[in-house]
Amino acid sequence: MEGSVEKTAAAVEAAAGVYRIALGVEYKGSRYAGFQRQQPGVRSVQESLETALTRVAGGSPVSLRCAGRTDALVHACGQVVHFDTPVSRSSHAWVMGANANLPADISVTWARSMPSEFDARFSAKSRRYRYVIYNDQIRPAHMGEEVTWNHRPLDVGRMRQAAEALVGTHDFSAFRAQQCQARSPVKTVHHLQLTRFGKFIVIDIRANAFLHHMVRNITGVLMTIGAGERPIGWAREVLESRLRRQGGVTAHPYGLYLVQVEYPDEFKLPERYLGPHFLSGLPDCMESAWPI
Repeated sequence: MEGSVEKTAAAVEAAAGVYRIALGVEYKGSRYAGFQRQQPGVRSVQESLETALTRVAGGSPVSLRCAGRTDALVHACGQVVHFDTPVSRSSHAWVMGANANLPADISVTWARSMPSEFDARFSAKSRRYRYVIYNDQIRPAHMGEEVTWNHRPLDVGRMRQAAEALVGTHDFSAFRAQQCQARSPVKTVHHLQLTRFGKFIVIDIRANAFLHHMVRNITGVLMTIGAGERPIGWAREVLESRLRRQGGVTAHPYGLYLVQVEYPDEFKLPERYLGPHFLSGLPDCMESAWPI
């Protein structure tokens, strides 16, 4: 069924002389100034992808739209992009051709021909992030650019209780960056869950949309509470203040991953296991504790 849907979409687009292609993308963001294309000489994930895909398209320029414009140094396991092209290639060719031309820290995981009404950004129903904290007195020699190190002992129970105040539909002005361009600060957080695996603490948050720095600002508040430096009720106080200056420190970008973008079932996009991938090797008894 999935293959027939893809072929139908491709046939319709071909008749119009253009194909709309959706891609799944993962990347390590630590060497990039964010997803969005920047000024010349500044590395971005978008520019790297567009350069690679243009080569696959035989020189026909490719311009991408993404589901979420991740910030500098932020990672992704489940980014979704789309582009329009007059060039016909199989899904396999788009994936393998792109990866052959991409740097090692960016990978295309799947490709699908889509109907013209699909939009990677505006068709999305929700987005999901995970923030990974390495909680130990000694900084990690490995994965230093893929987790956030916090030397203070963090009480996950306190952090969970504080997080409850942030679930639901709220004005998240206190958790948005000053440069945020969103029209409304009102967002709906569907879930906000915390899990500890040994020295790793994973914050899992899913919402209809996110403000600029929203996840990192929430994480900064929860870590402060977990360290015992503020009471559990402080998260609600910050939320209700609607003032960014009440919210404390913005957590480092290294620990943040865009792990999933959800779309209406009619688009039938491929599903992959949730990241970040370096945690997938945990014993089954631990891995089963991931929120689903």
